[in-house]
Amino acid sequence: MALVRETDRLLFADARCGTTVGTVPDRAVATSPSARGQSTGAPQVMRPAQLAEIMRPELPDLAREIISEIRSRIPEYARPMDGPYGHVLQVAVQRSLGSFFDWVADPTAPRELRDQLCRRLGQYEAQEGRSLDSLQAAYRIGVQVSWRRVMSLGLRTGAPSAVMSWLADAGLAYMDELASLSLQGYLEAQAQSRRSQQDWRKRLLRLILESPPVPARAITELAETIGWAVPAEVTLVALEPGPDCLLELPDDALQDLGGAQPHLLLTGSTDHSRREALAAAFAGRQSAVGLSVPLAEAAHSLRWARQALALSRDGIIAADPVTFCEDYLVELWLLADEPLIDQLARRRLGAVTGLSNIQRRRLAETLSAWLETSGTAPAMAERLGVHPQTVRYRMRKLEGALDGQLSDPDARFAIEAVLRATRLRDRATEGRG
Repeated sequence: MALVRETDRLLFADARCGTTVGTVPDRAVATSPSARGQSTGAPQVMRPAQLAEIMRPELPDLAREIISEIRSRIPEYARPMDGPYGHVLQVAVQRSLGSFFDWVADPTAPRELRDQLCRRLGQYEAQEGRSLDSLQAAYRIGVQVSWRRVMSLGLRTGAPSAVMSWLADAGLAYMDELASLSLQGYLEAQAQSRRSQQDWRKRLLRLILESPPVPARAITELAETIGWAVPAEVTLVALEPGPDCLLELPDDALQDLGGAQPHLLLTGSTDHSRREALAAAFAGRQSAVGLSVPLAEAAHSLRWARQALALSRDGIIAADPVTFCEDYLVELWLLADEPLIDQLARRRLGAVTGLSNIQRRRLAETLSAWLETSGTAPAMAERLGVHPQTVRYRMRKLEGALDGQLSDPDARFAIEAVLRATRLRDRATEGRG
């Protein structure tokens, strides 16, 4: 993971090109992390330590500018700043900046905390399944933005060209030092890691399902690390808890079968032939297959699958060994928010709540028949097994209680949705009884 040192050096060419590089105090040259062998001589009017002290009031604003630049240019670090990623980024930038200018002011300043942080950053990249490219890019951005600020301040304060040249070399060497420390941590994490390939695949699955969604590049980089081809379309499956063993699934499936909510990801869509293969693969373990969606919407597919599994478990929809969401779209929609259905029922059918259970059931059956047929009394009577005159009596009662709602298309739609959802829930109650 070598840094592109000569490319970075061009960033500082304006500090040295066309000038005669003078000398800086002996101590600064001797203790420089780069130790590039400049000759010694009489001290300059301004020493690097003095420029460092002038820079200190700029550091908080400079840190914010560096963080903004890193987040805008590196997708992996474009996470919310109030989360753990944002905290790590803030601490890393602030400590790196402070440590550099501490060293410029006093070469004997302790650096243990900085060294520990840089190693930890490398370990973190390894644990996330990424290469060090993004972290090294962040280091380069930090040096670039810092150098722009130092140049501006140096021009305003009349810093000698020798001081500016020395700081340029020191900045590049400092970047090398940070990258080297992070590489140590990265290699240590890799050496200590006992994760199997399946563990990495679980991590990728968690990344795909993370909310809010992570940047697409974070997923593709980890996928490349483990050799997983990123699909355009995926299908998520929810399973009942059971033995934490690997199922006989395609090689490109991602699965996490531990915990209270086992689940897995299948690439591509689910056609008829694949349905049969899934039923055999799950070997009697109750499961629900979500809808096939683009990769970025995988969390929705899993949410629907878990909802279908719960409805199947409660007997609201057929308790097949494998439940396919595409067979129960209306049921999933109607019961996606049961408290909201209850609110809708109170607003649309509240007028009949004072009746007895038998009366309410009869009126609900009559209303459903009216909504689902042409609305003629003979057709409704045949469906309900009652006399047409009974149907007419019930409808007059409903029209009075519902206060004109039956002539309003929106109200009729809402009432039908409530009645269908209620029937689904009643079916589960009867099954348990």
